[in-house]
Order: sequence, then structure tokens, then C-alpha cells
Amino acid sequence: MDTLFAIWDKYHALFLSGAKVTIILSIMTIIFASIIGSLLAMMKISKFRLLRYIANIYVEFIRGTPLMVQIALIFYGLPIIGIEFPTLTIWGMDFERLSSGIIALTINSSAYVCEIVRSGIQSIDKGQMEAARSIGFGHTKSMFLIILPQAIKNILPALGNEFVSLIKNSSQVSIIGIAELMYVSDTVRGISYKPFEPLIIISVMYFIMTFIITRLITLFEKKLGKSSRR
Repeated sequence: MDTLFAIWDKYHALFLSGAKVTIILSIMTIIFASIIGSLLAMMKISKFRLLRYIANIYVEFIRGTPLMVQIALIFYGLPIIGIEFPTLTIWGMDFERLSSGIIALTINSSAYVCEIVRSGIQSIDKGQMEAARSIGFGHTKSMFLIILPQAIKNILPALGNEFVSLIKNSSQVSIIGIAELMYVSDTVRGISYKPFEPLIIISVMYFIMTFIITRLITLFEKKLGKSSRR
């Protein structure tokens, strides 16, 4: 136990920096994944077969392959096809590695967000769309003004759970050298020759972050439940 506190006391700045990177990665990813996932969901419920076909292939392929493989493919594959990010530092992080990590996590998460949004939309009674069309709204206008606002109550809690998953999944970007919590743990283990204590520390930090977010999601769900009963 003394060794555990000694490791924290000596390297807490590194651990806190890793936590900051983890949170930034997760926030950026959930924002981009929400946008792309929503577009994919619209494609999946589209009346055009080609759009449904493309969205289905994307979702099934991404959900059927490991995240770590996707991260490696993005990091090593983008330069091969001529896509290179500028070498600069942002928020104390290598922009090239950070961008690759966000892109890979976004690609992975958007497949799951797609299903969240799709199920949220399809949970709304079909009569709502028919009523909107009967008063002269087009399909797109009905979707954005009538269906989506109602579906948000079902979508947001599930998106919060996806955010929790992202915080944990972000540990896998350590394989491309992004200094998030898992990478910091490996660094501290190499410096201190203590293989166990750094893992305990980051486990507690992951738990604190996910616990806080989970509690906030629960409070938000209760608030939504109260507002819907009024």
C-alpha cells in the first residue's frame, strides 16, 4: 500500500495528464460519432435500397472486427493512401497520433451509435409520421421536426452509455503511442519497475470517471422520466 501511494505521489502529474487525454479523446469521439452515426441511421431506414445496403455493410463490418485492428489500420493505412496530418503539438499531444486515434474510435463508435439512433427513431409510433404527413409535412421535415425530438428521450441515455464505453475503449489507442491512461501506466511501470501499482491507479481513475458519468446519466434519465409524466 505504501508503494502504491508513493507511485501516485511521484507520478500523479503523468496520471492526471493521461486522464485528460482520455477525456478529450472520448468527448471528441462521441461528438463525431453522433453525427456520423445519425447519418448512418437515416441511411438504414431510408426508402432507397442502396443507402440501406451501404449502411448495413458498414455497421456489420465495423462491429465484426476488433477495435485494435481498426486503430492500427487507420494509423498505418492513412499515410499509405496519401493522407497525412501535420506534425504539431496540440494540448500537449502529437496531433498526428491524436487525429488517427479519434478517427479510429469515431469509425468504431459510429456503428454502435447508428443502431442507437435507429432504434430510438423506430420506437416512435408510426402514427406520428402519418399525422405529420397528413398536415402537409414532407418526409424529411416530419423526421426532423416531429420524430427526432421525441426519439431524443430514448437516444440520449443510450448515448451516455456509449460515452462510458468509449472511455474504457480509448485505452486501446495506447498501441499507437497516444499518452492516455493505459500508455501512462506502461510508461510508469517501465520507469519505476513496479508492474502492479500503476495498473491499480489507472483502474481507480477509470472507475471514478465512468462512475461519475453513469450517475449523471441516471439522474438525467430520472429527469426525463419526470418531464414525460407531466
